[in-house]
Amino acid sequence: MTDRKISATRPVTEDREQYHLEVKQGDVAKTVLIPGDPQRVERISALWDESRQVAMHRQFVTHTGKYKGVDISACSTGIGGPGTAIVIEELANVGADTFLRVGSCATLKEDIDIGDIIISTSSVRLEGTSKQYVRPEYPAAASYEAILAFVEAAESLGLTYHLGISASTDSFYLGQSRPGFGGYTQSMSETLIQDLTKANVTNFEMETATLFTLGNIYDGFRTGAACAVYANRVKDEFAVKGENDVIKCGNEAVKTLSEMDQEKKGKKYWNRKLLRK
Repeated sequence: MTDRKISATRPVTEDREQYHLEVKQGDVAKTVLIPGDPQRVERISALWDESRQVAMHRQFVTHTGKYKGVDISACSTGIGGPGTAIVIEELANVGADTFLRVGSCATLKEDIDIGDIIISTSSVRLEGTSKQYVRPEYPAAASYEAILAFVEAAESLGLTYHLGISASTDSFYLGQSRPGFGGYTQSMSETLIQDLTKANVTNFEMETATLFTLGNIYDGFRTGAACAVYANRVKDEFAVKGENDVIKCGNEAVKTLSEMDQEKKGKKYWNRKLLRK
């Protein structure tokens, strides 16, 4: 980013380099995998046919390349909604329109095991970032094509997966019903898991509500999310397991979406009848 004076309202350089991500037009593919962890970007791109690092600034690491012949990028968001919103805004400014989260989560379902994958259909907006964009009653829902692509990818890889409603929070501790320092808690935190379980919420994580909300506000964007289960809150179990599986699932989902786009042949929405023509 240049040290010349630029607009504070839209902080981009003359060649549209974005302030936070330090990417510009041509640096990223239209479809981008967005993990939270910057180190996960390298693990994602290690499975590609070819890859290159195009930017690294703060928590935002961006790689671009090809996976099974399909153009693809990956960019880390860091933890939570604010970083996620920055990534979507700035990637969209340089041409991206499909954003697939590849992350980790904690399940609220007893029958979901650590290492399984949860594909989010929608998200409860317990975070604050999406509320800066639209009223809280606005739904945070994934794109149906992204859900289908994740399902097909998981099936083709033989992975154990589940579909469900996520809950996105701004706090890993009290926001997800864990005590804070010294055992600090609040009644609203203590009853949260019970309340969400009654409402058939499947998992906690920290980014999908922002991702899905922005994806729907900005018409024409596709958003989806698949997360490896690191914790089962009902069983009180935790283990870092399933990261490689969810990475493979994300890469395959990008390929599947590319195939779906080719099958549309001018149609706006993909459907099975397109395959019979």
